[in-house]
Amino acid sequence: MNLFAIFISALLINNFVLSRFLGICSFLGVSKKVETATGMGAAVTFVMVLASTMAYLVFNYILVPLHIEYLYTLAFVLVIAALVQFVEMVIKKSSPDLYKALGIYLPLITTNCAVLAVAVLNMNEKYNLIQSIVNGLGAALGYTLAIVLLAGIREKMDLNEGMPECLKGLPISLITAGLMSIAFLGFQGLI
Repeated sequence: MNLFAIFISALLINNFVLSRFLGICSFLGVSKKVETATGMGAAVTFVMVLASTMAYLVFNYILVPLHIEYLYTLAFVLVIAALVQFVEMVIKKSSPDLYKALGIYLPLITTNCAVLAVAVLNMNEKYNLIQSIVNGLGAALGYTLAIVLLAGIREKMDLNEGMPECLKGLPISLITAGLMSIAFLGFQGLI
């Protein structure tokens, strides 16, 4: 499969949030403001691309030669946890406001199933290093696209005073996410 097809597939067709329903916790929790959603998307992008790279290296150059491939989940979680700690330190130093806005969701990237899923998917699809990085980048940008779109819609909905009280907050966010998911089904068959 060529790199463009892998990228578009991860970005739009098999979007981790809207097609595979992975990473929903941070998707719903951090999507109240576009600025915060963009910061979270950038952090997830950084972690996903590095996790894809590191997971490939760990799997192919440590686990396979030692014949302990069955420990891939544990190894991938450790790699992701270390990367998230690094990202958390960088964001805390470089952008304290973003660090405060992301709150608990930043350390939760460690347990974000989308980050682990991209590493496992790369391994299962037997992608080489470049394909793994491209798939990780596409998946991460797909996550960022989804969270920023939802944040923009939520900001507009907050300005709407005619919305019934029972739909405000999470209920309308879930309905919106469902409609976005249906819209992304339109990309099926693109590649």
